[in-house]
Amino acid sequence: MNNEQQQRSDYIYEQHVTHLTLQGKRPATIDGYSRALRRITHHWDKSPDTLTTDNLKRYFAQLIKTHSWSTIRIDRNGLQFIFKHILQRDWE
Repeated sequence: MNNEQQQRSDYIYEQHVTHLTLQGKRPATIDGYSRALRRITHHWDKSPDTLTTDNLKRYFAQLIKTHSWSTIRIDRNGLQFIFKHILQRDWE
């Protein structure tokens, strides 16, 4: 990720944590959703606002092979939250 993308990613992460806190989410939920954001950002090495539907499908197909269904659900819910509340995009 170049510097501009990293700054954008950091901004999205900060907004994500702020929105979760303002909605009264529990610390464990904030931690799980934030971990999902960090995990997918690291996986694709790009800002979450540039992820495509194909990126998400491929990410979850890989995640199924290495993580529990509980983790997959938390990641899905966390990423849906980001798309809806931060990026203001529909989750496909």
